[in-house]
Amino acid sequence: MKNLAAAAILALLTLPVRADPDPGDWQAVLAEAEGETVYWNAWGGSTITNDFIAWVGQRVAEEHGVTLEHVKLSDTADAVSRVLAEKTAGQDSGGAIDLIWINGENFAAMKRNDLLFGPFAESLPNWTLVDVDGKTVTTDFTVPTDGYESPWSMAQVVFMHDTARLPEPLPDMAALLAWAKATPGRFTFPQPPDFLGATFLKQALYDLVDDPAPLQAPVDAADYDAVTAPLWAFMEELTPNLWRQGRAYPQSGPRQIQLMADGEIDLAISFSPGEASAAIANYELPDTVRTFVLEGGTIGNASFVAIPYNANAKAGAMVVANFLLSPEAQARAQDPDYLGVGTVLAMDKLDATARARFDEIALGIATLSPADLGPALPEPHPSWMERLEADWTARFGVAE
Repeated sequence: MKNLAAAAILALLTLPVRADPDPGDWQAVLAEAEGETVYWNAWGGSTITNDFIAWVGQRVAEEHGVTLEHVKLSDTADAVSRVLAEKTAGQDSGGAIDLIWINGENFAAMKRNDLLFGPFAESLPNWTLVDVDGKTVTTDFTVPTDGYESPWSMAQVVFMHDTARLPEPLPDMAALLAWAKATPGRFTFPQPPDFLGATFLKQALYDLVDDPAPLQAPVDAADYDAVTAPLWAFMEELTPNLWRQGRAYPQSGPRQIQLMADGEIDLAISFSPGEASAAIANYELPDTVRTFVLEGGTIGNASFVAIPYNANAKAGAMVVANFLLSPEAQARAQDPDYLGVGTVLAMDKLDATARARFDEIALGIATLSPADLGPALPEPHPSWMERLEADWTARFGVAE
């Protein structure tokens, strides 16, 4: 019996490794994807986002026989670490993660360590609908995507303000500081390294520096102390005037919104221009909340999905990525009743039926029009976020 068991194990170990699906042969991808289970590792801190992912799962199951399991993350870096650990252990196939919601420093780390499958994005059938000229969908925090990740939503920094107590928009960070000093305790931001908190630091830096050009290159190429001196001077003045005197911070964007709903703060940062309208529609914020952008512009970026090099269900993951680029999914994502994020599609590439989906969307009372949002500022190189997070933690980091 022992010999039989050993023979069976040996047979399994010597089975040929299944070849990766060819992104250019879409019919073969569809055939292989049917019946697969895709484990999508994605941030799980927002109810409306979780509901949208659940809806995507329903649709890909109905259309393609793909089962989508949402593995809820509090930090995308956890998924990156999991894939890296599998590679270190020699697990080059059958990985636990099939798809990751990713961008910025996490994408840069996976690309740098050869942890990605692809290129696949530009072979997806719905890629032909993507606005590759007007949106930042082929670079990610200045790093070329090279087809190793596929965009699924656009984001741009806005500030949500409760007009019942803060009637007028604040034009720049100097005005924000003056208002915070006049009304201490009425503003906060999520504690870095939460991405929104780190984004506030980057946005403040953009607004305060005389020349933002160094932000587009690796941080080591700049005179970091000179470039960031205005930011840290600003933060020294701002911090004592934050909610709880800067001795505690909300741990996430949803917690920040809850503080606004409870009347504890009057101003909050968001990376989704439609988030306030969606929260109002879901009775999570009062209908007096509106949004604004700074006069000098605000940071914008795309959210992407990527497939680990050792994913078990690469074909199914590509099917999900392609569905996320469909006019059906993109229109639902833009609708503030469901998610309220920007589309990555070019309207002039859509047929009349697809375009009508977007024309019928009511953006909501708190959502700025694309013209009012203005052009988005490019994300700094990902190394800036890492350095700013570490520096802020050393200077101001606390635990709630």
